[in-house]
Amino acid sequence: SCSRAKDVTMPAKLPVSFFSTSSPVVDLFRGQLDYAEQLRQDSEIVLYFFYAPWCGHSIAAREEIERVASRLSDQVLFVAVNCWWNQGKCRKQKHFFYFPVIHLYHRSFGPIEYKGPMSAVYIEKFVRRVMTPLLYISSRSKLLDFLSNYEPGVVGFFEFNASPQPPGYLTFFTSALHSLKKDYLGTIRFGVVTDKRVAEEISLVHSGSVYLHRHANTSLIYPKDIMNFTAENICKWALENREMLIRWLRPHGGKSLLLNNELKKGPALLIFIPYNPLEEIHPLLDEITKVALEYHKCNKSQAAEPALQHIGDPDSPAFDSSVPDAQVKFSETFPIAKYPCCNTVVLPQWHSISRTHNVCELCVNQTLGVKPNKVHVPHCNFLEIEAALDSFYLQEHTFFQVISNTIECSNFLSFYSPFSYYTACCRTVNRHFLSFISSEKTIFQTPKVAFSSHGKKDNTQFSIPHIEDRNCFIPDLNISSTNITGLSCRTNKTLNLYLLDSNLFWIYAERLGASRSTHLKEFAAIVDLKEEVHYVLDQNQSLVGPTLENFIKNFSVLYSPLKRHLVDDPSVHFPEERVVAEVTTNTFHETVFLSAKNVLLLYYAQWCGFCASLNHIFIQLARLLPPDSFTVARIDVTRNDLPWEFMTDRLPTILFFPHQRKEQSVKFPEDFSVNLPNLLKFILHHSSLSSSEPCTKECLHKESVLQQGHISHLEREIQKLRSEISALHQAHDQLEAQLSEARREEQRLQQQKHTLEKQHKTLQLHSDQLQATYDQKNQELLEMAEKLQELADASENLLKENALLRILVASRGGKLQSKDEIKEHLQSEQTLSEDDISLSTATAPLEEKRIDNIDTIETEHSSGNRTE
Repeated sequence: SCSRAKDVTMPAKLPVSFFSTSSPVVDLFRGQLDYAEQLRQDSEIVLYFFYAPWCGHSIAAREEIERVASRLSDQVLFVAVNCWWNQGKCRKQKHFFYFPVIHLYHRSFGPIEYKGPMSAVYIEKFVRRVMTPLLYISSRSKLLDFLSNYEPGVVGFFEFNASPQPPGYLTFFTSALHSLKKDYLGTIRFGVVTDKRVAEEISLVHSGSVYLHRHANTSLIYPKDIMNFTAENICKWALENREMLIRWLRPHGGKSLLLNNELKKGPALLIFIPYNPLEEIHPLLDEITKVALEYHKCNKSQAAEPALQHIGDPDSPAFDSSVPDAQVKFSETFPIAKYPCCNTVVLPQWHSISRTHNVCELCVNQTLGVKPNKVHVPHCNFLEIEAALDSFYLQEHTFFQVISNTIECSNFLSFYSPFSYYTACCRTVNRHFLSFISSEKTIFQTPKVAFSSHGKKDNTQFSIPHIEDRNCFIPDLNISSTNITGLSCRTNKTLNLYLLDSNLFWIYAERLGASRSTHLKEFAAIVDLKEEVHYVLDQNQSLVGPTLENFIKNFSVLYSPLKRHLVDDPSVHFPEERVVAEVTTNTFHETVFLSAKNVLLLYYAQWCGFCASLNHIFIQLARLLPPDSFTVARIDVTRNDLPWEFMTDRLPTILFFPHQRKEQSVKFPEDFSVNLPNLLKFILHHSSLSSSEPCTKECLHKESVLQQGHISHLEREIQKLRSEISALHQAHDQLEAQLSEARREEQRLQQQKHTLEKQHKTLQLHSDQLQATYDQKNQELLEMAEKLQELADASENLLKENALLRILVASRGGKLQSKDEIKEHLQSEQTLSEDDISLSTATAPLEEKRIDNIDTIETEHSSGNRTE
């Protein structure tokens, strides 16, 4: 029997160096992981670059790693390890799911995996954070700079009066490394204070205390009495209680749910700015940070920590450390009435046929009249808002007006505190969105403020205008038109703020509507996933603080003036006339709503196979319908955004927009098959509905012409069907003849099949007989082989015996010759003396006996050999 050939494989080629010989990176291209561990023992900071030589990402990151190594090779050891060669220890011990992988070690701590962008500036920034995880804060100004950053700050106070380090310092140092290990973005900054006077600025008195700074909420001190002072606990405490006013998004380029998970949290403001993490100053980022701080500043924590809220103003009196009661003075002079806690309330319609609403701004304020020793800044809570809402609805009748161009305000005393009151300022606005936009300028231009409180007029200084009244100016309040302080707590449309590096992720900005031709890569957009809308900041405006504030305010108002951005398909440009028109976002209203024709619109997608199968039907339909009355069009929903009222979740979808009744669009029934007759019936049925205007003679003439065209077309279709039927009959006859021939061929094949089966059986019998004969002959051959083997063995034994006999014969001949020589010797000595004769006579028998004994022994020996 033939054996299967073995598979032949070519062994893998030996790896070669991945980095150049002049590179500062130590390249272990054979995967010597044990040698890499030895190198780590001699260095304080080590960066491991695990790569695969064939990986495109590894090849692209090689140059970036060399750039970082050229700058930091005197402080950091850079080691590259080939983790793909199957004979190397790295491949045997490490199991990576992707390449490249970067691990950093700080002495014995690690590995700290870097998952950020494979860009030299970002890698270098992360390496420097690992090199110096703690920032030394030596003065009060450095402390203020540290805490004013948008990233959360953790400060530890340690007095270095003990050797070598104070208790807890190494634990705090390790906690900073743990934070880098858990969050590669490095969103928490760790600092250490050694001066007791600087530590007292943030209420740290005892050495070993840890402080977490938060801008919009109360700052925290690590609770040593509740949690053990360990590095893991400090890191966990900081991560759980940190305040994320603005967050960086850095998609890694693969499949992930990063953007989806963030956008599901609510409306998001995505800001794209060019960012270099190695630069010391970022003016644009600082300006965005100020906007974020003002937007989330709800409880006015600057009364509690005034010095930390005015970074960048060293001349401020609050900065003067010589004033011991700076905080007390600041809280006493704080303009409390300027910072109320407000909520928007929309009253029901004045009448069922009315199109107006009462929009009211409900605020909780604290009076500056009689007060106890110290009045803190009002803190908004649920009970106060609920009580204010109850009081407001009790006085609701005072705000019922049909149409009013004035803002009416009313004050109500608090149920819980004699030092608080509630303010409600209301106005009427048109329910229709377009009319609101058109009347916005007239409504908001310096309205006359009428105050009423149980029939009395109050002082104007207690009136708080609605947030939408950005053009309204009340000098007593001194509120800037771009002020968004605490807006995130005063609206139900709170924004989450995100930053993206436009140098890396500009493709996302282009997908959101950014211009590709712009040289300045700055862009901002608001995405509301729940409402399926997004708004784009005009790129002609510079991305500065006031522009962002207006953008946020316009989104936050009840009737937002922002225009929804619709994504158009830039690849659709058809200058020539087509039978089926291609509709885009920009041409949707012009083709569908502004057209004086009946429009049949198909919603499709490139990946929809069934949609493509309808193309020939729509082409036939477009050629059939008169072009002066009907338009057949289609729109790709994957490349174009549509108004929400015309969105669909099923493809294909067919909508018909009748002439002069475009708002009464009709959807093609899903239970009907999409073919030409059904589409014609559907169009004719809905296009022949009675209109509100009487049909003229011209209309009747056009209708008759249309019907006559339909009749002639149907007659042509019937004639085509008849010719097709006759052709089908001919084809049927031909098919019948072919079938009869096929049946005859089948019978002939059946007969051949029976004959072949008989022959097969006969051959099977012969085969069995031959197999039996083969087995018999094989057995006989085996027996003959055994006999021949026995004969060969006997012949070999005979040959051995013949050789032994020859040897014995030769030995016997030699003995006989020796006997003859002895006899001759004896006869020669007969002349000797008688004594000698007698002696020789006595000796001869003994000699003969000895010779006979020798012969006997040899004979017995040869007989024994023959027997064996």
